[in-house]
Amino acid sequence: MATINLCFLWHMHQPLYKDLVSGYYRLPWARLHALKDYYGMVSMLRNFPKVHQTFNLVPSLLIQIEEYAEGRASDPFLQAALKPAESLDKAEKEFILRYFFQANEHRLIQRYPRYAELFRIVQHANNVPDLAAASFDTQAFRDLQVLSQLAWFDEEYLQNDRQVRDLAQKGRHYTLGDQAQLGQKQLQAMSNVIRAYREFAASGQIELSTSAFYHPILPLICDTNVASVSHPYIPLPTHFSYPGDAEEQLRRSLNYFESRFGARPEGFWPSEGSVSDQTFEIAARLGFRWSASDDGVLARTLDKKATPTVTYQPYLWRQGGRELAVIFRDHRLSDLIGFVYQRMDAMEAANHFLKEVRKSCAPVLKAGHEAVVGIILDGENAWEWYFENGRPFLSELYTRISESNDISALTVSEGLRKRKAKELKRIFPGSWIDANFDIWIGAEEDNRAWDQLLRARKFYGEMKQSPQANDIPRDKLDLAFEELLIAEGSDWCWWYGPEHSSANRGEFDQLYREHLCNVYRLLGREIPIELSEPLLRKAETEVHEAPSGLIQPTIDGQVSSRQEWTDAGRYRVDQRSGAMHSQRSLFQELHYGTDGQNLFLRVDFTAQNSLTPELELRFRLRNPAGDTFQIHLCQRESNGLQIESDLSSDSLAAAIQEICELRISMGALRIRRGDPVFLQFSVLREGLPVAWLPASGELEVQANPMMAAYAF
Repeated sequence: MATINLCFLWHMHQPLYKDLVSGYYRLPWARLHALKDYYGMVSMLRNFPKVHQTFNLVPSLLIQIEEYAEGRASDPFLQAALKPAESLDKAEKEFILRYFFQANEHRLIQRYPRYAELFRIVQHANNVPDLAAASFDTQAFRDLQVLSQLAWFDEEYLQNDRQVRDLAQKGRHYTLGDQAQLGQKQLQAMSNVIRAYREFAASGQIELSTSAFYHPILPLICDTNVASVSHPYIPLPTHFSYPGDAEEQLRRSLNYFESRFGARPEGFWPSEGSVSDQTFEIAARLGFRWSASDDGVLARTLDKKATPTVTYQPYLWRQGGRELAVIFRDHRLSDLIGFVYQRMDAMEAANHFLKEVRKSCAPVLKAGHEAVVGIILDGENAWEWYFENGRPFLSELYTRISESNDISALTVSEGLRKRKAKELKRIFPGSWIDANFDIWIGAEEDNRAWDQLLRARKFYGEMKQSPQANDIPRDKLDLAFEELLIAEGSDWCWWYGPEHSSANRGEFDQLYREHLCNVYRLLGREIPIELSEPLLRKAETEVHEAPSGLIQPTIDGQVSSRQEWTDAGRYRVDQRSGAMHSQRSLFQELHYGTDGQNLFLRVDFTAQNSLTPELELRFRLRNPAGDTFQIHLCQRESNGLQIESDLSSDSLAAAIQEICELRISMGALRIRRGDPVFLQFSVLREGLPVAWLPASGELEVQANPMMAAYAF
């Protein structure tokens, strides 16, 4: 009887945050995710021996973990966290107040009441470190130093490591000894990571795959002009084409894995699922046996819709005597884990996922075929949006898979043996984001970054072939090439362009330019003046403006006049996403205000979206006393707008046409003029949240137009 074979591939990656010349680590994310994700994701499988999975480990991540574990790496964030609070100078205090709240507010910060308390102090100082510092004594700084690190520890440590658990339960009033102990626990946690993967791989429960060493977009390294195949007429930088570099990046990964794990991996996940015929040829020639990408790439390869019957089977790419097995991920199912289930109960989410899996696989099984389903996604960044780091959800999911008679969780290599592969004579060039390369090329910032990379790469090639090369020490020549390979990584252009936002975009930009500057430094030449200037342009930011007066809009679902919402408060959604790429929000602005007796809300959808029948709106409001109120709106073609709420019908009015408008009685909300109201708003499709505001926590809106509004 045909069965369902789930091939989970968790992609674990960070760029190299180290400046090779100075040895300085600029950002802490490899270290922090090692505390929270890399060890915990694999160690939890001990409780589920029937669940087999593939973990894709990028060498640029692993070498950083190794250096931290051996005490050879540090970063300014770790140094600031471990320095005695009594010894902090003014600049260090401002650094801590600026950067030590870079964590998910709802899931990480609010989990620790003292951490949340300190966060509110900084917020009430308008996030200005110099102003907030006046409210922090030595004890407050030490508590922040400890909690900002403790918040990143995985559930494995919080539940099973007595010292970490005791620190978490203590909650506040930390000592200098607590600071030191937490530093030691971090080193211990870092040393656990590679050992755990080695242990599970040896047992056969997991398969290890890899990516190119510094995570470049290989098709673009081979030939940037390939971007115009998937997106004709896209603006391109000066032509960059170094397929030899792409081959070197893959060869180094193979050698690194063999030295650390005793064997070369059979599979490779191309960075961001980015594929092309040229990169497949290189990978096959080097000895890789399988790869993977997105069902959007498969659809464009076959020029037809990637239905489950098309997607849920292995393929065999063949060209010029080379071959490579390929699986394609189910984009929708993978994104449910990455972006949707974080806002659902763990049991409900696990049940929904397996229900969707069975429904998608039904036509494949009915035809008598094994279903090989690729579930491939980021293995680190999603979990800080989940309750308790996603471990309750994954435990529920793995338990149900283990107990199932029709579903198995297999490694990719095991899945490939379940069904004969179908031949592919070509692969469409694209990535797992829209089956193109637009995230990394085409925008002004992206193209300027590529041009600077090309200039440095050409300079290196010319110097290496010139007579002066004999005067350059071999180690400096090799280090200059290493800096170029690092600069070829995908992460720099992830943050360039309009698609993604981070509080550390400036640091990413500076680090990218430093890698290129080091090429010139190491080869004894003057650094181009262009590299002293940021490549970043000013980015659009989230906007929250307080009401300036009373409003009295007509609740008809339209902007009846320009004046009716003129004095309202306005919250504009930042459309960019972060380390994980998500779809554009379905809405762009929220307006709110009062006439002294009613609270008014207005939601503006993005130009391409409206409240279609399959979408539902849910508003959750909370007053200062903690009372909560629900409003549920759905548009039905036969019955029009339907309103469900625990508020009485005479205290509520709503309308949806071009926009969504609501009127809610302040008396029904049990608030007076001047009281804050805390709002959560979400859009659901088929009962699942697909968009929400704010990104985490609640949005505070004031019932008094003369009081400022703050987002929490």
